[in-house]
Amino acid sequence: MSVTIEKITEPLLLGEGPHWDDRKQALYFVSIKQKTIHKYVPASGTHTKTQLDGRVGFIIPVDGTTDQFVVGVERKFLIIQWDGEEGSKVQVLKELAEVDQEIPTTRINDGKADPKGRLFAGTMGHEESPGNFQKEKGSLYRIDRRGVVKMCESVSISNGLAWDLKEKAFYYTDSLEYKIRRYDYDVDTGDISNKSYIFDLKKNNITGIPDGMTIDTDGNLWVAIFDGGCVLKIDPKLGTISQKIQIPAKQITSVTFGGCNLDVLFVTTGSMPIKEEQEPPCGATFMVTGLGVKGHPNVNFKLP
Repeated sequence: MSVTIEKITEPLLLGEGPHWDDRKQALYFVSIKQKTIHKYVPASGTHTKTQLDGRVGFIIPVDGTTDQFVVGVERKFLIIQWDGEEGSKVQVLKELAEVDQEIPTTRINDGKADPKGRLFAGTMGHEESPGNFQKEKGSLYRIDRRGVVKMCESVSISNGLAWDLKEKAFYYTDSLEYKIRRYDYDVDTGDISNKSYIFDLKKNNITGIPDGMTIDTDGNLWVAIFDGGCVLKIDPKLGTISQKIQIPAKQITSVTFGGCNLDVLFVTTGSMPIKEEQEPPCGATFMVTGLGVKGHPNVNFKLP
C-alpha cells in the first residue's frame, strides 16, 4: 500500500494538539494564536470550531462525558463545555490550576493524558519576535489527584509527549534542545526519572526542530518537525530514522493516530510568516494513510 497524504481542513495560523476521540470518531485540535478549538469528523468531512478567550495549547475530552474538555489557555488549565457545533458558546465549568505565576510571560503549549488519564502539559517562553523565544522559562507539569506536580523545569518550548508501557518509558521534547528525551516511567504513580536522550536532530542532519509526537504499537515514535516539512518515524531503541514522510507544509506541529482502525496519521501544521510567507496548503490539517502501522487509542482526561 502506498502512502497517501490528503488535506482535510483549510489552513490555520498555528494548528496544534490533535486528539482522536474513539467514541465520537472525531479529531479535536486547536489553533493556538487564533484562540480556537476545532472538531473534524472524517465520516462526514464536517469541520467546526469556536472561540476561546486566550491562546489555547491543547484540547482533550474529559473521560465519562460527551461535551466536556480540559484545555490549556494561557497559563490556566480549564474544564470547559462545548457541544462541538460551529461557533457555539463555550462555558468554563472549572479552573483546575494556574501555573508559572512567577513567570507571567509564559503560556501553556502541548498537553496529553497519560495511560492512566493524568494530565501532562508544559509551558514555553515568551515569543519576543517571530521565531525568537525566551529560553528555559517553561516547565512540564502533571495534574492528578495529588494536585499539580512540576516534573521538569528550565524548559524552553515544552512539546511532544508519548508513553510506552511495555518499555516503561516516557518520551518528551523540549524543542530548542533539538533532541528527544527518554525517562523511566512509573505507570502507577506517574513519576518519571533517569533522563537520557534517544535522538539528536543536529547529529542526524535534520533541518527544523522537534515538535509534537506520537507512538505506534511497535514502539516507534512519529515526530513532527517544525520548519522541516516532514514527520520522522524514529526507532527509540536504536536512535535511527526508519521513515520520513514529506508533508506539503513547512511548519509541521503535531501528529496523532486515529480513524476506525487507528491506522490514520493526522498531522497539524502552521502558516506563520516567520521568515517568509507560508502559502496554502500550509496551515492545513492532513490525513496520512497507507503507513502500515497502528497507534494506540488516545487517552481522555480523568478528573482528579
